Amino acid sequence: MTEKKVTLQDTLKSEDTEEWIDLIFYRPIGYRWALFFKKIHVTPNAVTILSIILGVAAGVMFYFTNLWFNIVGMFLLIWANTYDSADGQLARMTGQYSRMGRILDGVAGDCWFISIYAAICLRLTPSWGIWIWLLAAIAGYFHSKQAAMADFIRNFHLLFVKEKGKSELDDSAMLTERSKSLTWQKDRVEKIFMLFYIPYTKGQEDWMPEARKLRKALKEKEGDSRIPPGFRDEFRQASRPVMKYTNILSFNTRVIALFICLFAGHPWIYFAFELTVLNILLIYMLHTYGNICKRFTLRLRRDD
Repeated sequence: MTEKKVTLQDTLKSEDTEEWIDLIFYRPIGYRWALFFKKIHVTPNAVTILSIILGVAAGVMFYFTNLWFNIVGMFLLIWANTYDSADGQLARMTGQYSRMGRILDGVAGDCWFISIYAAICLRLTPSWGIWIWLLAAIAGYFHSKQAAMADFIRNFHLLFVKEKGKSELDDSAMLTERSKSLTWQKDRVEKIFMLFYIPYTKGQEDWMPEARKLRKALKEKEGDSRIPPGFRDEFRQASRPVMKYTNILSFNTRVIALFICLFAGHPWIYFAFELTVLNILLIYMLHTYGNICKRFTLRLRRDD
């Protein structure tokens, strides 16, 4: 029996959450890489590790003031992101999705930007002294919140996408129970990852309490059954416009800003961009999405 060909469309989470740059560039390239890695039996997690190597190497290139070194770093970072796209596409293509893979995927992005931040700080220390490290630390903290909440809202939206199994949204309480069932002797690696992933997930929930209340209200009303189709469609329509903000707070926009700052020879401006423009967008996104979730929670309770 001939194996069914997996198309590019099959490897996407949902068109609702895909950014146009990803759709015309990263996803087609990632799809080709995924086909290649599938053919040579490379696992999604191995692809993620390759992306970490490339992303960290990209960061090192930003230490140098020579623009050509920076351009090499830009190329490596774009290459790393094609692998970051490919690992998820390969997982969906082969059915090898796992929570460990999702956690590792998040670690990859952290490694890239830690390398980038450190390289820029080392580059600017002679002129800025300790102040550039302080600026980077504050920017890095908010960077982590911007990325975490964009990821959370995107996956919360995917709970309401009709295609089954599209969301990777976790629940901190369920993760805690899962962690308790693991043993250090047999599940050491997953146990270590859980030490970091549970607080990360809990932090996402704490920053978006209205979404947590909606999820709880749905569970109380519907139990373990599916979300009612009418409610699902209406929430999806209300939620979809916010997805453009989650995309801006993810990879493409911030990397374009980083590249512009590097070409201008003033990489510190990137930290200022994160602290001003992206934080304003974060606040607006949280406020807007919180109101949407609150409105639908009240509707559920009125219907009881």
